[in-house]
Amino acid sequence: MPALRGTAFVFENGAARRRSLERKTVLNVITPPVHAATVAALKEEVLHRLTFTICKDAAAASPRDWFVATALAARDRVVESWLASTKRNYSEDRRRVYYLSLEFLIGRLLIDTLTNLGLTGAMREALTELGVDLDRLRDVEPDAALGNGGLGRLAACFMDSMATLEIAACGYGIRYDHGLFRQTIKDGWQHEYPEDWLSFGNPWEFPRPEITYDIGFGGHVETTRLPDGAAAHVWRPGETIVAVAYDTPVVGWRGKHVNTLRLWSARALDPLRLDAFNQGDHVGALTEQVRAEAISKILYPSDATPAGQELRLRQEYFFVSASLQDLIRRHMKQTGDIAKLAEKTAIQLNDTHPAIGVAELMRLLVDVHGVEWKEAWKITQATFAYTNHTLLPEALETWPVWLMEKLLPRHMQIIYLINAMHLDGLREKGVADSGVLSSVSLIDEHNGRHVRMGHLAFLGSHKVNGVSALHSELVKETVFKDFHRLSPDRIVNKTNGVTFRRWLLEANPPLSRLLAQTIGTSVFDDTTLLNKLDAFADDPNFQSRFAAAKRENKERLATKIFESVGVRVDPDALFDVQIKRIHEYKRQLLNVLETVARYLGIKSQPSRDFVPRVKIFAGKAAASYHQAKLIIKLANDVASVVNADAATRDLLKIVFLPNYNVSLAEVIIPAADLSEQISTAGMEASGTGNMKFALNGALTIGTLDGANVEIKEHVGDDNIFIFGLTAQQVAESRARGIDARETIAASPRLAEALQAVASGMFSPDDPHRYAQLVDTLTYYDHFLITKDFDSYCETQRKVDARWRDQKAWRRSAILNTARVAWFSSDRTIREYAEEIWKVEV
Repeated sequence: MPALRGTAFVFENGAARRRSLERKTVLNVITPPVHAATVAALKEEVLHRLTFTICKDAAAASPRDWFVATALAARDRVVESWLASTKRNYSEDRRRVYYLSLEFLIGRLLIDTLTNLGLTGAMREALTELGVDLDRLRDVEPDAALGNGGLGRLAACFMDSMATLEIAACGYGIRYDHGLFRQTIKDGWQHEYPEDWLSFGNPWEFPRPEITYDIGFGGHVETTRLPDGAAAHVWRPGETIVAVAYDTPVVGWRGKHVNTLRLWSARALDPLRLDAFNQGDHVGALTEQVRAEAISKILYPSDATPAGQELRLRQEYFFVSASLQDLIRRHMKQTGDIAKLAEKTAIQLNDTHPAIGVAELMRLLVDVHGVEWKEAWKITQATFAYTNHTLLPEALETWPVWLMEKLLPRHMQIIYLINAMHLDGLREKGVADSGVLSSVSLIDEHNGRHVRMGHLAFLGSHKVNGVSALHSELVKETVFKDFHRLSPDRIVNKTNGVTFRRWLLEANPPLSRLLAQTIGTSVFDDTTLLNKLDAFADDPNFQSRFAAAKRENKERLATKIFESVGVRVDPDALFDVQIKRIHEYKRQLLNVLETVARYLGIKSQPSRDFVPRVKIFAGKAAASYHQAKLIIKLANDVASVVNADAATRDLLKIVFLPNYNVSLAEVIIPAADLSEQISTAGMEASGTGNMKFALNGALTIGTLDGANVEIKEHVGDDNIFIFGLTAQQVAESRARGIDARETIAASPRLAEALQAVASGMFSPDDPHRYAQLVDTLTYYDHFLITKDFDSYCETQRKVDARWRDQKAWRRSAILNTARVAWFSSDRTIREYAEEIWKVEV
């Protein structure tokens, strides 16, 4: 194989060559035959980009040079379809969908784009002829730091499915310079550093400097009189910031349709005060620029201070206002009639972050476009729909009235008027209960006056949806209980889904190859065909091939683990995985405590036949979330002790992989044997990781929470491990109290594990490090870890028993893959389109 001097892409050994050939084999199975003309054309396009865009000779090109040249060549192939899709949207006068989300966790795009275009095999061959390995280029690409967890990844999956189903759609968000943060683990502690994903540019985006919008903050509102005597309100902002558009194409499956992800970057109106600079105040001259650009610097700045709260609200209003101005501009260009906005437009609010859009659309309609108030409210409600993702109070968002009045004075006036008309309307309908009126008011008058953004989103939308069957019912019974009683048809369910093509074709080539060979390549067009695997679940030959695909993925992850944290793990052990945002309700602590109990059991019963396990954790804790960061430290402290103890005889290994992102998930999920979905019942809205794991043949151990309930219904009771309290039992248990002393006393295993943690067994350098953590569990166990501990441990013993019977385990794993087609994001988006957005698919 030819290799170019100055590159690092020659295959180093036979194993690397074998892995590349296996991936190539997969792609040849699932895509049309590679034509020599296509390969030659791609080769020429890559070299053209390398020469004339990057200005490099092939012999001197760096890995990143080759990546950028390849990405630009792939992007060029997208543009024609992108322009055609846009033209079709206008020519057919199509109803458009706008998806507003503070996060879009799109991950790496090179392989994703090539896969959707059906060009991966051809590009691989073209690069091979140039002495370059496509898989090495894949690793060069940084993950787009545009999200944090499930919310952002769901938005990315939905954008993919909207393009695949050829819906005229546009995603709107913020182009974060540094995203959430880059996580490193030093001495077991999480440390946060800025993500530098944009340091060398982003080849996938198209800057649109001609598309800008002024975004106002502060100032005052003037009341004037129109010629007909009606009052008009004019907002005079005290500060104006410019939103600049950056577009990224979103390619649907087979490349037939391309939508746009439009992200906004913040710029100062006057980036430099030249007078101050010339007077020697070189830092002060840049103050306005720094203040403006802070809006698009990072995702979820800490709101522990008033300044942090203000920045979060500025972020949310910034991207919502720019997006609404942009979509109204597009609507007016298409129809010229603002009254037809709801007829031609559907706006989906992804969680509560964009809820200020309700007040902003009213401002734009009434103040800018002169629409009468009642008509504007009718248009607003018919245009918006709202997805609720959580029952956690902090995620529903409330803003102090004083902050809203300071930052968005006109919006506060509009919110007061919406609220007054809402409450007056209820009184006219005979609702006189002061408790009910207080609970559905947009203003929370308790503990300081706050604007309830979840209430605003509910009131301003014609449909509100939960994201799993259980969650939607809990939404009706808890946070929107009184709203539901007053508007019983507004809340609907739309269970989340994931884009199977990314989580099979791109993340799991070995399994994709097996599926293509067994049930045909059409399964990647129609995921319902996965159910054909049911017929092979008891076939010994297929079981062996399925297990071989899993082991190949486990070897890959084992290599990743050693490269990342220096721990060697056995691919034949059971890979037990919990990867998600670190939060007390997600109960990583429950997993760690069971791990401690397992470790103590191995040490005290050395002759017992333990199943070898590798416990794998990954996830980020919010920078200001002390308890979550302490749980990360505990997991790493336990790992340090356990992994160094020869007494475990490799029966137990623990690893915490740093900087969890989409690319890391694509390595971990295909290798998992057991998927930990162990949140306190009633607190996880849905989950999508649980779906990805099941799709890739992992068995779930989990509570009856979120989409676990529906996964259980689809895969069957025998192919999932359910434990713990139900959502109703959680509520009843909390009502009786959350002091856990009695529960701990009744569980010797739990008491022993807690004592080991509290005594400093895993923190000899600081024996009292976890005293507060154990005290919290003992006296204030809000997340009911102690209540579920024994049930969890017993269920883990059932996992061990099933693992020992490899035939039974493989059968269950195959049935998980076979029976989860319903959890495709294509299905979810089709339901949104038909039942909420009213667009044809």
